[in-house]
Amino acid sequence: MAEFIKVDALGDACPLPVVKAKKAISELQGAGQVEVLVDNEIAVQNLTKMAQQKGYQYSAEKLEERKYRVLFTLGEVESAPAEQAPVCVPDARTDTVVAISAAVMGEGSEELGKTLLKAFVFALTQQDKLPKTILFYNGGAALTCEGSAMLEDLKALEAQGVEILTCGTCLNFYGLTEKLAVGSVTNMYTIAEKLTQAGNVVKP
Repeated sequence: MAEFIKVDALGDACPLPVVKAKKAISELQGAGQVEVLVDNEIAVQNLTKMAQQKGYQYSAEKLEERKYRVLFTLGEVESAPAEQAPVCVPDARTDTVVAISAAVMGEGSEELGKTLLKAFVFALTQQDKLPKTILFYNGGAALTCEGSAMLEDLKALEAQGVEILTCGTCLNFYGLTEKLAVGSVTNMYTIAEKLTQAGNVVKP
């Protein structure tokens, strides 16, 4: 008989909903379902993205104000789909991860710092070897949103297979959730995973 596990992640901050969901899924014996309750759309996005990456069947719905339900169904999928190859020049990517946590580069003049960071991102587009992933969090989250001066360069990097990820909790904190213009939303679990597994981390 298929198992059913219910996970209450209401009020849990990122990345707890994803962590709890993974734990519950690992406890399933064969076919089964895991229902996760969360209280915000960012958590829903993080959970559904995990399902897509793992090849799980899933559904998501809003039950009421600040209450969402994500249902994972396992046992009906033969295997997780293979990861898609980068759209362009896949061999140009390295195992380097760039972490951007502010809208400026270095200390001193804020105006100069913004100019330097924009120049840094442009310089990345000109490299023979591209980073595998660029992470944006805290003050850096705004750089992937509407109005950012570096959107064109970031979109160019994404088109070449560079993964652009922005912290969902940070977008929510700064009121930018609906303004993300490049890349996708991620959570602290994935950020920690990317940083710890990277062959090289660059923090401008």
